[in-house]
Amino acid sequence: MAFTILLTEGSPMNAPLAADLLTPFGEDHGPHLSGVYAPVGHERELHDLPLLHGSIPKDLNGVYLRAGPNARFEPHGRYHPFDGDGMVHAAHFAQGRLTYRNRWVQTDGWQEENLAQTSTHYGIRETLKGRSDKRLKDTANTDMVGHAGKALALWYMAGDAYELDPVSLQTLGKSQGILATGGKVSAHAKVDEITEELMFFDYGLEAPYMHYGVLGADGKLKHHIPIDLPGPRLPHDMAITEHYTVLHDLPLFHDAEALALGRHKIRFYPDMPARFGVIPRLGARDSIRWFNFSPCYVYHVVNAWEDGDWVEMVGCRYMPALDAQGQIDPQRTARDVAELVMHARLWSWRMNLVTGACEERALDTAHNVEFPSFNAHLTGRKTRYGYFVNHSEVNTLQWAGIRKMDLHSGATLGNWADDPDHSWYSEPWFAQADQPQSEDHGYVIAFQWNTALQRQTLDIFDARDINRGPVAQVALPTRVPVGFHGCWISQERLARGPAA
Repeated sequence: MAFTILLTEGSPMNAPLAADLLTPFGEDHGPHLSGVYAPVGHERELHDLPLLHGSIPKDLNGVYLRAGPNARFEPHGRYHPFDGDGMVHAAHFAQGRLTYRNRWVQTDGWQEENLAQTSTHYGIRETLKGRSDKRLKDTANTDMVGHAGKALALWYMAGDAYELDPVSLQTLGKSQGILATGGKVSAHAKVDEITEELMFFDYGLEAPYMHYGVLGADGKLKHHIPIDLPGPRLPHDMAITEHYTVLHDLPLFHDAEALALGRHKIRFYPDMPARFGVIPRLGARDSIRWFNFSPCYVYHVVNAWEDGDWVEMVGCRYMPALDAQGQIDPQRTARDVAELVMHARLWSWRMNLVTGACEERALDTAHNVEFPSFNAHLTGRKTRYGYFVNHSEVNTLQWAGIRKMDLHSGATLGNWADDPDHSWYSEPWFAQADQPQSEDHGYVIAFQWNTALQRQTLDIFDARDINRGPVAQVALPTRVPVGFHGCWISQERLARGPAA
Protein backbone atom coordinates (compact mmCIF):
# COMPACT_ATOMS: atom_id res chain seq x y z
CA MET A 1 0.00 0.00 0.00
CA ALA A 2 1.32 3.44 -0.88
CA PHE A 3 1.53 6.10 1.76
CA THR A 4 1.15 9.85 1.58
CA ILE A 5 3.73 12.19 3.14
CA LEU A 6 3.07 15.80 4.02
CA LEU A 7 6.11 17.70 5.27
CA THR A 8 6.04 21.07 6.96
CA GLU A 9 6.96 24.10 4.93
CA GLY A 10 10.68 24.23 4.26
CA SER A 11 11.26 20.50 4.78
CA PRO A 12 12.86 18.91 1.68
CA MET A 13 10.78 16.19 0.10
CA ASN A 14 13.92 14.16 -0.57
CA ALA A 15 14.88 14.05 3.13
CA PRO A 16 15.78 10.48 4.17
CA LEU A 17 12.83 8.93 5.98
CA ALA A 18 14.50 5.85 7.45
CA ALA A 19 17.37 7.73 9.08
CA ASP A 20 15.55 11.03 9.54
CA LEU A 21 18.26 12.36 11.86
CA LEU A 22 19.57 15.78 12.67
CA THR A 23 23.30 16.40 12.41
CA PRO A 24 24.95 14.06 14.96
CA PHE A 25 25.95 15.88 18.12
CA GLY A 26 28.69 13.47 19.17
CA GLU A 27 29.34 11.57 22.39
CA ASP A 28 30.78 14.55 24.31
CA HIS A 29 27.28 15.34 25.58
CA GLY A 30 26.61 11.85 26.94
CA PRO A 31 24.97 8.69 25.58
CA HIS A 32 21.40 9.95 25.05
CA LEU A 33 21.73 11.81 21.76
CA SER A 34 22.58 8.90 19.49
CA GLY A 35 21.19 5.54 18.44
CA VAL A 36 17.65 4.94 19.69
CA TYR A 37 17.73 8.29 21.53
CA ALA A 38 18.82 10.39 18.55
CA PRO A 39 16.40 13.17 17.58
CA VAL A 40 14.60 13.32 14.26
CA GLY A 41 14.87 16.33 12.03
CA HIS A 42 11.46 16.81 10.45
CA GLU A 43 7.81 17.30 11.29
CA ARG A 44 5.63 14.98 9.21
CA GLU A 45 2.07 14.02 8.45
CA LEU A 46 1.65 10.50 7.06
CA HIS A 47 -1.50 8.88 5.69
CA ASP A 48 -2.40 5.46 4.31
CA LEU A 49 0.49 3.70 5.98
CA PRO A 50 1.13 0.02 5.18
CA LEU A 51 -0.07 -2.65 7.59
CA LEU A 52 2.36 -5.46 8.36
CA HIS A 53 -0.57 -7.52 9.60
CA GLY A 54 -4.10 -7.20 10.92
CA SER A 55 -6.43 -4.27 10.42
CA ILE A 56 -7.10 -1.10 12.37
CA PRO A 57 -10.20 -1.60 14.52
CA LYS A 58 -13.12 0.58 13.49
CA ASP A 59 -14.28 0.97 17.10
CA LEU A 60 -10.95 2.66 17.94
CA ASN A 61 -11.52 6.39 17.45
CA GLY A 62 -9.49 9.21 18.93
CA VAL A 63 -5.84 10.19 19.22
CA TYR A 64 -2.83 8.66 20.99
CA LEU A 65 -0.27 11.32 21.88
CA ARG A 66 3.25 10.58 23.07
CA ALA A 67 5.73 13.22 24.29
CA GLY A 68 9.49 12.98 24.33
CA PRO A 69 12.80 14.83 23.98
CA ASN A 70 13.97 15.86 20.53
CA ALA A 71 16.93 18.26 20.81
CA ARG A 72 16.98 20.70 17.93
CA PHE A 73 20.41 22.26 18.44
CA GLU A 74 23.64 20.99 19.94
CA PRO A 75 23.51 21.37 23.73
CA HIS A 76 25.99 23.11 25.98
CA GLY A 77 27.81 20.48 28.04
CA ARG A 78 26.28 17.29 29.37
CA TYR A 79 22.84 16.34 28.10
CA HIS A 80 19.97 14.69 29.96
CA PRO A 81 16.79 13.50 28.21
CA PHE A 82 14.72 16.05 30.17
CA ASP A 83 16.70 18.78 28.31
CA GLY A 84 15.57 17.84 24.80
CA ASP A 85 13.02 20.06 23.07
CA GLY A 86 9.57 18.56 23.44
CA MET A 87 8.19 16.75 20.41
CA VAL A 88 4.79 15.07 20.24
CA HIS A 89 4.17 11.99 18.12
CA ALA A 90 0.50 11.28 17.42
CA ALA A 91 -1.57 8.46 15.98
CA HIS A 92 -5.04 9.72 15.04
CA PHE A 93 -7.64 7.00 14.45
CA ALA A 94 -10.87 7.61 12.56
CA GLN A 95 -13.15 4.78 11.42
CA GLY A 96 -10.35 2.36 10.57
CA ARG A 97 -7.98 4.95 9.13
CA LEU A 98 -4.76 6.19 10.73
CA THR A 99 -2.86 9.47 10.42
CA TYR A 100 0.58 9.89 11.99
CA ARG A 101 1.89 13.35 12.87
CA ASN A 102 4.85 14.70 14.79
CA ARG A 103 5.57 18.32 15.79
CA TRP A 104 7.82 20.19 18.16
CA VAL A 105 6.18 21.95 21.09
CA GLN A 106 6.98 25.58 20.34
CA THR A 107 7.90 26.67 23.86
CA ASP A 108 9.38 30.07 24.64
CA GLY A 109 12.83 28.47 24.63
CA TRP A 110 12.19 26.71 21.32
CA GLN A 111 11.11 29.98 19.69
CA GLU A 112 14.12 31.87 21.07
CA GLU A 113 16.54 29.26 19.76
CA ASN A 114 14.68 29.08 16.46
CA LEU A 115 15.47 32.75 15.94
CA ALA A 116 19.08 32.36 17.08
CA GLN A 117 19.54 29.05 15.21
CA THR A 118 21.62 27.79 18.12
CA SER A 119 21.16 26.61 21.67
CA THR A 120 20.85 29.47 24.17
CA HIS A 121 20.10 27.39 27.30
CA TYR A 122 21.80 24.84 29.54
CA GLY A 123 20.61 21.44 30.74
CA ILE A 124 19.84 20.12 34.21
CA ARG A 125 23.31 18.56 34.52
CA GLU A 126 24.88 21.99 34.02
CA THR A 127 22.67 24.37 35.96
CA LEU A 128 19.68 24.83 38.24
CA LYS A 129 16.23 26.22 37.65
CA GLY A 130 16.21 29.95 38.47
CA ARG A 131 19.78 30.83 37.46
CA SER A 132 20.06 33.77 35.08
CA ASP A 133 23.62 33.12 33.87
CA LYS A 134 22.93 29.54 32.79
CA ARG A 135 19.26 29.43 31.99
CA LEU A 136 17.39 26.14 32.15
CA LYS A 137 14.91 25.61 29.32
CA ASP A 138 11.34 24.52 29.97
CA THR A 139 11.15 21.88 27.24
CA ALA A 140 7.56 20.63 27.79
CA ASN A 141 8.81 17.18 26.84
CA THR A 142 7.60 14.90 29.63
CA ASP A 143 3.85 14.26 29.72
CA MET A 144 0.68 14.80 27.72
CA VAL A 145 -2.75 15.43 29.25
CA GLY A 146 -6.06 15.95 27.47
CA HIS A 147 -8.21 18.66 29.05
CA ALA A 148 -10.87 21.18 27.99
CA GLY A 149 -10.62 20.20 24.32
CA LYS A 150 -6.85 20.64 24.18
CA ALA A 151 -3.70 18.66 24.85
CA LEU A 152 -1.32 19.98 27.50
CA ALA A 153 2.43 19.37 27.23
CA LEU A 154 4.10 19.31 30.66
CA TRP A 155 7.69 19.20 31.94
CA TYR A 156 9.64 17.25 34.58
CA MET A 157 10.99 20.26 36.52
CA ALA A 158 7.57 21.98 36.76
CA GLY A 159 7.02 24.51 34.00
CA ASP A 160 4.33 26.09 31.88
CA ALA A 161 1.46 24.01 30.54
CA TYR A 162 1.65 24.43 26.76
CA GLU A 163 -1.64 23.93 24.97
CA LEU A 164 -1.72 22.03 21.68
CA ASP A 165 -4.42 21.24 19.20
CA PRO A 166 -4.71 17.49 19.90
CA VAL A 167 -5.16 16.62 16.21
CA SER A 168 -2.95 19.04 14.26
CA LEU A 169 -0.44 19.35 17.16
CA GLN A 170 -0.17 23.09 16.57
CA THR A 171 1.10 24.92 19.67
CA LEU A 172 -1.69 27.27 20.77
CA GLY A 173 -0.03 29.02 23.72
CA LYS A 174 0.09 28.58 27.48
CA SER A 175 -2.73 27.49 29.74
CA GLN A 176 -4.33 30.65 31.10
CA GLY A 177 -5.68 28.68 34.04
CA ILE A 178 -2.15 27.73 35.13
CA LEU A 179 -0.81 31.21 34.41
CA ALA A 180 -3.48 32.61 36.74
CA THR A 181 -1.73 30.87 39.65
CA GLY A 182 1.43 32.88 39.10
CA GLY A 183 3.30 29.57 39.14
CA LYS A 184 3.87 26.44 37.10
CA VAL A 185 2.66 22.85 36.89
CA SER A 186 4.51 19.60 37.52
CA ALA A 187 5.13 16.86 34.98
CA HIS A 188 2.01 14.98 36.01
CA ALA A 189 -1.46 16.41 36.39
CA LYS A 190 -4.64 14.32 36.66
CA VAL A 191 -7.91 14.72 34.81
CA ASP A 192 -11.20 13.42 36.17
CA GLU A 193 -12.92 12.53 32.88
CA ILE A 194 -16.29 12.38 34.64
CA THR A 195 -16.21 16.00 35.86
CA GLU A 196 -13.49 17.17 33.39
CA GLU A 197 -11.66 18.87 36.26
CA LEU A 198 -7.86 18.89 36.18
CA MET A 199 -5.84 18.59 39.42
CA PHE A 200 -2.21 19.73 39.49
CA PHE A 201 0.65 20.72 41.76
CA ASP A 202 3.78 22.85 41.54
CA TYR A 203 6.94 22.71 43.64
CA GLY A 204 9.85 25.08 44.18
CA LEU A 205 12.81 26.19 46.27
CA GLU A 206 10.98 28.68 48.49
CA ALA A 207 8.46 28.13 51.29
CA PRO A 208 5.83 26.73 51.35
CA TYR A 209 7.60 24.61 48.66
CA MET A 210 4.40 23.28 47.01
CA HIS A 211 1.11 24.57 45.66
CA TYR A 212 -1.96 22.58 44.65
CA GLY A 213 -4.75 23.62 42.31
CA VAL A 214 -7.80 22.62 40.29
CA LEU A 215 -8.85 23.77 36.83
CA GLY A 216 -12.51 23.54 35.90
CA ALA A 217 -13.88 21.88 32.77
CA ASP A 218 -13.57 25.26 31.06
CA GLY A 219 -9.82 25.41 31.68
CA LYS A 220 -10.17 28.26 34.18
CA LEU A 221 -8.62 28.24 37.65
CA LYS A 222 -11.10 26.93 40.20
CA HIS A 223 -8.96 26.36 43.31
CA HIS A 224 -5.35 27.08 44.33
CA ILE A 225 -3.68 26.77 47.74
CA PRO A 226 -0.19 26.50 49.28
CA ILE A 227 0.93 23.14 50.69
CA ASP A 228 3.44 23.38 53.54
CA LEU A 229 6.44 21.05 53.25
CA PRO A 230 9.50 20.79 55.51
CA GLY A 231 11.79 21.98 52.71
CA PRO A 232 12.30 21.97 48.93
CA ARG A 233 11.30 18.66 47.39
CA LEU A 234 11.21 16.96 43.98
CA PRO A 235 7.90 15.06 43.75
CA HIS A 236 7.08 13.72 40.30
CA ASP A 237 3.51 12.44 40.37
CA MET A 238 0.24 12.64 42.30
CA ALA A 239 -3.08 10.78 42.45
CA ILE A 240 -6.76 11.60 42.68
CA THR A 241 -9.88 9.81 43.85
CA GLU A 242 -13.48 10.84 43.36
CA HIS A 243 -13.31 13.26 46.31
CA TYR A 244 -9.62 13.53 47.28
CA THR A 245 -6.16 14.32 45.95
CA VAL A 246 -3.00 12.53 47.11
CA LEU A 247 0.21 14.60 47.10
CA HIS A 248 3.73 13.26 47.61
CA ASP A 249 6.61 14.27 49.91
CA LEU A 250 9.40 11.79 49.23
CA PRO A 251 12.91 11.33 50.66
CA LEU A 252 14.72 12.03 47.41
CA PHE A 253 15.49 15.68 46.77
CA HIS A 254 18.24 18.29 46.43
CA ASP A 255 21.75 17.85 47.75
CA ALA A 256 22.08 20.89 50.03
CA GLU A 257 25.69 21.69 49.09
CA ALA A 258 25.01 21.48 45.36
CA LEU A 259 21.87 23.55 45.78
CA ALA A 260 23.86 26.29 47.52
CA LEU A 261 26.20 26.35 44.51
CA GLY A 262 23.32 26.61 42.05
CA ARG A 263 23.58 23.04 40.77
CA HIS A 264 20.93 20.35 40.31
CA LYS A 265 22.05 17.24 42.19
CA ILE A 266 19.77 14.87 44.07
CA ARG A 267 20.24 12.72 47.19
CA PHE A 268 18.26 9.90 48.73
CA TYR A 269 17.61 10.22 52.47
CA PRO A 270 16.91 6.68 53.79
CA ASP A 271 16.17 7.84 57.34
CA MET A 272 13.14 9.84 56.18
CA PRO A 273 9.73 8.29 55.44
CA ALA A 274 7.82 8.57 52.20
CA ARG A 275 4.81 10.77 53.03
CA PHE A 276 1.52 10.95 51.18
CA GLY A 277 -0.87 13.81 51.91
CA VAL A 278 -4.62 13.33 51.38
CA ILE A 279 -6.64 16.50 50.84
CA PRO A 280 -10.25 17.03 49.71
CA ARG A 281 -10.34 18.03 46.05
CA LEU A 282 -11.30 21.62 46.92
CA GLY A 283 -9.91 21.45 50.46
CA ALA A 284 -8.39 24.25 52.48
CA ARG A 285 -4.68 24.47 53.22
CA ASP A 286 -5.04 22.99 56.70
CA SER A 287 -7.25 20.08 55.64
CA ILE A 288 -4.40 17.92 54.31
CA ARG A 289 -3.54 14.79 56.32
CA TRP A 290 -0.11 13.17 56.02
CA PHE A 291 0.59 9.43 56.21
CA ASN A 292 4.09 7.93 56.66
CA PHE A 293 5.38 4.89 54.77
CA SER A 294 8.72 3.15 54.19
CA PRO A 295 11.34 5.33 52.45
CA CYS A 296 11.19 5.15 48.67
CA TYR A 297 10.75 7.20 45.55
CA VAL A 298 7.69 7.04 43.30
CA TYR A 299 8.00 8.17 39.73
CA HIS A 300 4.54 7.04 38.61
CA VAL A 301 1.15 6.27 40.09
CA VAL A 302 -1.26 3.95 38.31
CA ASN A 303 -4.57 4.98 39.93
CA ALA A 304 -6.19 5.63 43.32
CA TRP A 305 -9.69 5.19 44.71
CA GLU A 306 -11.81 5.30 47.85
CA ASP A 307 -12.71 2.07 49.65
CA GLY A 308 -14.93 2.90 52.62
CA ASP A 309 -12.80 4.86 55.11
CA TRP A 310 -9.66 4.06 53.14
CA VAL A 311 -7.91 5.77 50.25
CA GLU A 312 -5.83 3.29 48.26
CA MET A 313 -3.11 4.30 45.81
CA VAL A 314 -1.42 1.82 43.47
CA GLY A 315 1.84 2.74 41.81
CA CYS A 316 5.34 1.73 40.79
CA ARG A 317 7.56 1.87 43.88
CA TYR A 318 11.18 2.63 43.05
CA MET A 319 13.16 0.00 44.92
CA PRO A 320 16.18 1.56 46.70
CA ALA A 321 19.56 0.04 45.84
CA LEU A 322 21.14 -2.09 48.56
CA ASP A 323 24.79 -2.44 49.56
CA ALA A 324 26.66 -5.68 50.34
CA GLN A 325 25.19 -5.72 53.86
CA GLY A 326 21.63 -5.40 52.58
CA GLN A 327 21.29 -1.79 53.70
CA ILE A 328 20.00 1.04 51.50
CA ASP A 329 22.77 2.56 49.40
CA PRO A 330 21.66 6.22 49.16
CA GLN A 331 24.29 7.30 46.61
CA ARG A 332 23.54 4.53 44.16
CA THR A 333 19.79 4.94 44.64
CA ALA A 334 20.00 8.66 43.83
CA ARG A 335 22.25 8.01 40.84
CA ASP A 336 19.89 5.41 39.41
CA VAL A 337 16.89 7.73 39.77
CA ALA A 338 18.79 10.64 38.20
CA GLU A 339 19.91 8.51 35.26
CA LEU A 340 16.43 6.99 34.74
CA VAL A 341 17.64 3.46 35.52
CA MET A 342 14.38 1.94 36.72
CA HIS A 343 14.02 -0.75 39.37
CA ALA A 344 10.33 -0.64 40.24
CA ARG A 345 7.70 -2.99 41.62
CA LEU A 346 3.90 -2.74 41.65
CA TRP A 347 2.87 -1.52 45.12
CA SER A 348 -0.21 -0.57 47.14
CA TRP A 349 -0.45 2.14 49.80
CA ARG A 350 -3.61 2.45 51.91
CA MET A 351 -4.57 5.35 54.19
CA ASN A 352 -7.49 5.28 56.64
CA LEU A 353 -9.07 8.72 56.91
CA VAL A 354 -10.89 7.86 60.17
CA THR A 355 -8.26 6.04 62.23
CA GLY A 356 -5.08 7.36 60.59
CA ALA A 357 -3.86 3.80 60.00
CA CYS A 358 -1.44 3.02 57.14
CA GLU A 359 -0.93 -0.17 55.16
CA GLU A 360 1.47 -0.93 52.33
CA ARG A 361 2.27 -4.10 50.46
CA ALA A 362 4.06 -5.30 47.37
CA LEU A 363 1.55 -6.49 44.81
CA ASP A 364 4.27 -8.10 42.69
CA THR A 365 7.94 -8.59 43.57
CA ALA A 366 9.12 -10.31 40.41
CA HIS A 367 8.71 -7.81 37.58
CA ASN A 368 10.33 -4.46 36.91
CA VAL A 369 7.27 -2.62 35.59
CA GLU A 370 6.86 1.10 35.02
CA PHE A 371 5.21 3.79 32.87
CA PRO A 372 1.70 2.56 33.66
CA SER A 373 -1.64 3.27 32.07
CA PHE A 374 -5.19 2.10 32.69
CA ASN A 375 -8.71 3.00 31.60
CA ALA A 376 -8.34 6.74 32.22
CA HIS A 377 -12.09 7.26 31.89
CA LEU A 378 -12.18 5.72 35.38
CA THR A 379 -9.45 7.90 36.91
CA GLY A 380 -10.06 8.13 40.66
CA ARG A 381 -12.47 5.19 40.66
CA LYS A 382 -11.68 1.61 41.60
CA THR A 383 -10.08 -0.16 38.65
CA ARG A 384 -8.74 -3.66 38.23
CA TYR A 385 -6.51 -3.53 35.17
CA GLY A 386 -3.20 -1.78 34.57
CA TYR A 387 -0.89 -1.84 31.54
CA PHE A 388 2.87 -1.50 31.97
CA VAL A 389 6.18 -1.74 30.19
CA ASN A 390 8.66 -4.48 31.01
CA HIS A 391 11.55 -2.23 31.95
CA SER A 392 15.14 -3.14 31.19
CA GLU A 393 17.38 -3.46 34.26
CA VAL A 394 20.31 -2.18 32.20
CA ASN A 395 19.34 0.18 29.38
CA THR A 396 17.88 3.60 30.08
CA LEU A 397 14.26 3.76 28.90
CA GLN A 398 14.34 0.42 27.10
CA TRP A 399 10.87 -1.07 27.36
CA ALA A 400 11.04 -4.52 25.85
CA GLY A 401 7.41 -5.60 26.19
CA ILE A 402 3.87 -4.89 27.40
CA ARG A 403 2.39 -6.41 30.58
CA LYS A 404 -1.20 -6.41 31.84
CA MET A 405 -1.57 -6.72 35.62
CA ASP A 406 -4.33 -7.06 38.18
CA LEU A 407 -4.19 -3.95 40.40
CA HIS A 408 -5.82 -5.81 43.29
CA SER A 409 -3.80 -9.04 43.41
CA GLY A 410 -0.70 -8.11 41.41
CA ALA A 411 -1.15 -11.10 39.10
CA THR A 412 0.08 -10.90 35.53
CA LEU A 413 -2.91 -11.22 33.20
CA GLY A 414 -1.05 -10.91 29.93
CA ASN A 415 2.45 -10.35 28.62
CA TRP A 416 3.92 -9.65 25.20
CA ALA A 417 7.62 -9.44 24.39
CA ASP A 418 8.33 -10.85 20.95
CA ASP A 419 11.94 -9.57 20.75
CA PRO A 420 13.03 -8.37 24.20
CA ASP A 421 16.67 -7.88 23.21
CA HIS A 422 15.83 -5.47 20.41
CA SER A 423 12.39 -3.98 21.11
CA TRP A 424 12.04 -0.42 22.41
CA TYR A 425 8.39 0.33 23.10
CA SER A 426 6.79 3.68 23.88
CA GLU A 427 4.56 4.06 26.91
CA PRO A 428 1.49 1.91 26.17
CA TRP A 429 -1.85 3.64 26.56
CA PHE A 430 -5.27 2.11 26.99
CA ALA A 431 -7.88 3.39 24.55
CA GLN A 432 -11.47 2.53 25.40
CA ALA A 433 -13.44 1.02 22.54
CA ASP A 434 -16.60 2.67 21.29
CA GLN A 435 -19.57 1.44 23.37
CA PRO A 436 -17.38 -0.56 25.80
CA GLN A 437 -18.80 -3.64 27.49
CA SER A 438 -16.21 -3.92 30.29
CA GLU A 439 -13.38 -1.99 31.96
CA ASP A 440 -10.79 -3.59 29.69
CA HIS A 441 -12.84 -3.50 26.48
CA GLY A 442 -10.49 -1.48 24.32
CA TYR A 443 -6.99 -1.37 22.91
CA VAL A 444 -3.45 -0.77 24.09
CA ILE A 445 -1.40 1.36 21.69
CA ALA A 446 2.37 1.83 21.59
CA PHE A 447 5.10 2.76 19.13
CA GLN A 448 7.90 0.18 18.81
CA TRP A 449 11.40 0.52 17.39
CA ASN A 450 13.24 -2.74 16.66
CA THR A 451 17.00 -2.24 16.61
CA ALA A 452 17.74 -5.53 14.85
CA LEU A 453 15.28 -4.88 12.03
CA GLN A 454 15.79 -1.09 12.06
CA ARG A 455 12.01 -0.94 11.86
CA GLN A 456 9.46 1.45 13.35
CA THR A 457 5.92 0.25 13.94
CA LEU A 458 2.77 1.29 15.72
CA ASP A 459 1.42 -1.72 17.58
CA ILE A 460 -2.25 -2.10 18.55
CA PHE A 461 -3.22 -4.77 21.10
CA ASP A 462 -6.60 -6.06 22.21
CA ALA A 463 -6.50 -5.01 25.87
CA ARG A 464 -8.45 -8.12 26.86
CA ASP A 465 -5.83 -10.45 25.33
CA ILE A 466 -2.31 -9.00 25.44
CA ASN A 467 -0.84 -12.52 25.05
CA ARG A 468 -2.17 -12.60 21.51
CA GLY A 469 0.24 -9.88 20.42
CA PRO A 470 -0.69 -6.94 18.22
CA VAL A 471 -4.01 -7.25 16.40
CA ALA A 472 -2.66 -4.65 14.00
CA GLN A 473 0.87 -3.50 13.30
CA VAL A 474 1.46 -0.43 11.15
CA ALA A 475 4.81 0.26 9.47
CA LEU A 476 6.11 3.81 9.83
CA PRO A 477 8.77 5.06 7.40
CA THR A 478 10.18 7.38 10.06
CA ARG A 479 11.66 6.70 13.48
CA VAL A 480 10.02 7.65 16.78
CA PRO A 481 12.89 8.30 19.22
CA VAL A 482 12.78 6.93 22.75
CA GLY A 483 10.56 9.19 24.83
CA PHE A 484 8.40 9.57 27.89
CA HIS A 485 4.64 9.71 28.47
CA GLY A 486 1.50 9.55 26.43
CA CYS A 487 -2.24 9.90 26.70
CA TRP A 488 -5.40 8.91 24.87
CA ILE A 489 -8.14 11.38 23.98
CA SER A 490 -11.27 9.68 22.67
CA GLN A 491 -13.19 10.96 19.66
CA GLU A 492 -16.05 11.78 22.00
CA ARG A 493 -13.84 14.13 24.02
CA LEU A 494 -12.24 15.54 20.86
CA ALA A 495 -15.70 16.33 19.48
CA ARG A 496 -16.61 18.37 22.54
CA GLY A 497 -13.83 20.82 21.74
CA PRO A 498 -12.83 23.57 24.17
CA ALA A 499 -15.47 24.24 26.81
CA ALA A 500 -17.39 27.47 26.34
